[in-house]
Amino acid sequence: MTVAALQAMKRDGTKIVGVVVYDYQMAQIVDRAGVDIVSVGDSVGANLWGQRSELEVTVDQMLLVCKGVRRGVERALVSCDMPYGPLQEGPAAARRAAEYLVSEGGADMLKLDAAAEFPDAVRAIVDAGIPVWPQFGITPHTANRYTASSKTLPELAAELKDKFVDEARLLEQAGASLLDFTNSGPIAGPAVQGAVSIPVVGGLGGGPWLDGRVRAIGNAIGYTAAALDDTTERYANVAQIALDAIKTYADDVRASRQIRGGR
Repeated sequence: MTVAALQAMKRDGTKIVGVVVYDYQMAQIVDRAGVDIVSVGDSVGANLWGQRSELEVTVDQMLLVCKGVRRGVERALVSCDMPYGPLQEGPAAARRAAEYLVSEGGADMLKLDAAAEFPDAVRAIVDAGIPVWPQFGITPHTANRYTASSKTLPELAAELKDKFVDEARLLEQAGASLLDFTNSGPIAGPAVQGAVSIPVVGGLGGGPWLDGRVRAIGNAIGYTAAALDDTTERYANVAQIALDAIKTYADDVRASRQIRGGR
């Protein structure tokens, strides 16, 4: 998979499938399933390490995760999130971090949150020959600006439609290869999708009106502990399967039975 192939998919009307993955084993599985983009997300901090938010994740931590995922992927395009910090420090710092994640981590592309606020940094990374996937809309790094509103995120996105269209065009002009429009909603989403020639893929709060979707695989198949207690509709509940299996293993040990798959 290449950036050019993804852009051709938009022109052909073929939906792009992206998943967020944090480890070598799951990277192998999603690659075998035929997804188009494997995104190494800075949400690894909150979802796997128990950190309070993505803002605590460092570049070196992302490098380690990116290396593991890269080893597991042969076909799909690997994108790595640039964590909070380098983009905010300016174009030079952003470019250095980008080159580090690509040269050392093996990323094919970098995803940048709240990138519309830093078009010069986006351009600096693109000028270094690195494809950029900006995330914009109501993103994890900007959502706190909207918490006082009583409206839903899609309703807020609809009110901000013209702003998001302008941001999408700005990012395309800065050299972005594709866009991640989060919490787009059915009004702002199609407006942005039709305003630019590059693919618009929806993460959080996306929808079928965009050129594709990206979903954290842990949420999609329920392998985080949170899936044991909520009622979210998922494609599987791996956490429940694991819990039941571990209970059965413990029962076998306590009953002096031979354990499965072991000696």
